Amino acid sequence: MARIAVIGAGTGAMAAAARLAVAGEKVTVYERSASYGGSVGRHEHEGFVFDTGPGLLHLPAVQRDLFVKTGKESLEQCVTLVQVDPASRHLFADGTALSLPNASRAGVAAALDGALGAGSGARWSDFMDRARDAWDRSRRPLLEEPLRSDHHVLGRDPYPAVRQRRLLRPARRADTVAEIGAGELADARLAALLDGYALAHGLDPRTAPASAALLPYMEQTFGSWYVRGGMRELARAVYERCVARRVRFVFGAEVVRIVEKDGRAAGVELADGEVAEADRVVLGVRPRPGLVPDRQVWGADDVRVRPGAGAAGRFTVLLSLRGGREPEAVHRTVVHSARGAAEQEAVFGGRVAAHPTVTVLRPDDPATRPDAEHEAVTLTATVAPQGPVDWRDAEVRRRFADVLVERAAAVVPGLRERILHTEVRTPAHTEAETGAEGGAVPPPALAGAAGAYLHPGNSTRLPGLYLAGGWAHPGGGLAHAGMSGTLVAGLVVEGDGFRGSR
Repeated sequence: MARIAVIGAGTGAMAAAARLAVAGEKVTVYERSASYGGSVGRHEHEGFVFDTGPGLLHLPAVQRDLFVKTGKESLEQCVTLVQVDPASRHLFADGTALSLPNASRAGVAAALDGALGAGSGARWSDFMDRARDAWDRSRRPLLEEPLRSDHHVLGRDPYPAVRQRRLLRPARRADTVAEIGAGELADARLAALLDGYALAHGLDPRTAPASAALLPYMEQTFGSWYVRGGMRELARAVYERCVARRVRFVFGAEVVRIVEKDGRAAGVELADGEVAEADRVVLGVRPRPGLVPDRQVWGADDVRVRPGAGAAGRFTVLLSLRGGREPEAVHRTVVHSARGAAEQEAVFGGRVAAHPTVTVLRPDDPATRPDAEHEAVTLTATVAPQGPVDWRDAEVRRRFADVLVERAAAVVPGLRERILHTEVRTPAHTEAETGAEGGAVPPPALAGAAGAYLHPGNSTRLPGLYLAGGWAHPGGGLAHAGMSGTLVAGLVVEGDGFRGSR
């Protein structure tokens, strides 16, 4: 039985911990905060309950596999999953409203034709066919296998872009999300729809590779799910599964250094000076200077997330409202920016966007409100991280929160008059709670762009040190982080020859 120290209690790190414990290892998780879950947090105020991290679950098969492999109770026996339908409603700059059904390609095409005009559904369907090809080409090496030593093959974009003919100029193919929108979708609203998927994952549509087409493909193919009681319930279930498998948790324990001995990871040093010896260490948080012996872990040819690929944060406004949720309300509405290019330039240029894209979450869940005469609503926008923007400035926070409320008022009747209480959370809060520099949120790994959107592999050059969670392969998001836990457990148990589950 090996002693394994896990740094951080995010969902990816806990997934690794549970799987390793089932394999017979002695696992201890060290978490700097007072609770588990990482970015999957919760805020409560006078009977109102809000998620402070992801609001929906995609690719639930990842979590289902975790529960199947680590115990007798299935995921559905531990939490209540609700398929959200419609999956999303969209309000575009010209006033067009669109509702997309959950996990129905034919339904999405029909909805697009009805809202945007005949032919819109066919153009989107053709795009989704190409996205499916990209999924088939890259799914296993990008998501289900440890990052290969010849990871440079993932530098080639798997998206089969259409060759676009241009008058008096050479034909060309789309290389980025924005170019797909302009050239292949040929409708500003369809382009905004696609841009919104990239932006929601912290990616700049102007530079994100065309392979980001995987993001809408995964959502529209595998569906969108809500966990009754809030997404924090999923983190609770994973934590309880770890405890049931005898994983030990130490909260309020900040790891300041990974101990190296005889050329391998040999334990962790805590902020109070205590050293906990271990045979292996799993790093489940973003590597930072001083924590990891960097020069020994990564070499010049190793994958590192480039600064621009993971520099976005989240600004969230939690609203306690008087008055019940109207029957026709939908769970998720995206209010698209009228100035998408300006928004992207601001967010990824380190400024505050004047016209942000706003996601409005209105769960139909009694557990989130005091009674049926009240409602809990969450507004979210992708923003520049703490640092380029001073989100600790109360006036900056107030002004931007007011912008989000103003934009959300277009889809929530009587919003301003119904507000009882407002809670604002910024990248500065994320940085303080998770330790992620600038409060940045890790994006998912993407193929293409010469490997610029890949993440560090799960094994490192320092024997005994492994990486899990959103800042490791295959990147951020609940599903991707869960996959990282699977890969780490496989590498620890089976060794470097592990090639993923089949």
